[in-house]
Amino acid sequence: MRGCLITLEGGEGAGKSTVLNALSEHIEAAGIKLLVTREPGGTALGEAIRSVVLDGGIDQVCAESELLLMFAARAQLVRERIVPALSENTWVLSDRFTDASFAYQGGGRGQPEERIADLERWAAQGIRPDLTLLLDVPVAVGLARAQIRGEPDRIEREQAGFFDRVRSTYRERAKSEPSRFRIIDSSLDVGSVTASACAAVSEFIATRRNSA
Repeated sequence: MRGCLITLEGGEGAGKSTVLNALSEHIEAAGIKLLVTREPGGTALGEAIRSVVLDGGIDQVCAESELLLMFAARAQLVRERIVPALSENTWVLSDRFTDASFAYQGGGRGQPEERIADLERWAAQGIRPDLTLLLDVPVAVGLARAQIRGEPDRIEREQAGFFDRVRSTYRERAKSEPSRFRIIDSSLDVGSVTASACAAVSEFIATRRNSA
């Protein structure tokens, strides 16, 4: 099978890290060569940008700068890691991708959707996920979970209204592309969430193998 790009999306406290680890083991157990990465990050440049955007203690980052920084990290990740992996029939599992920009910088910050779509075509070379798992959780539940993790980063310090818009945008995108998205109820216990995610990926793998 050719390489496929699977992405995990969701708001704060959705449990992406836990699901990512479970999916990584699940996919590799199916005999598939896998690259696991994250956004922003995944490369030396991407991790440096991550420290600025999330953890740098810089409060005055305008919406346009944040959007461009996210796509700068994404452009490097696409060219340095994702494209080479896919070309070698390696699958890629990423904690966030371009849908996150539509949700956070678009829905959350108010950046125009067409502007983000232009950047997707240019900076991300038009690469889109083959499968996206949206870990959907009510904002209040997600934020309560995120608070337990420790000191919030720059984006986690936003108000609930910001995250309401993020969640709404994610759900709208999932509704508009039902063949790509699988919505996972992430308000459930960890075992149920990971089981649902693994089941969705198993179905996707089976479909790919049957069509190969």
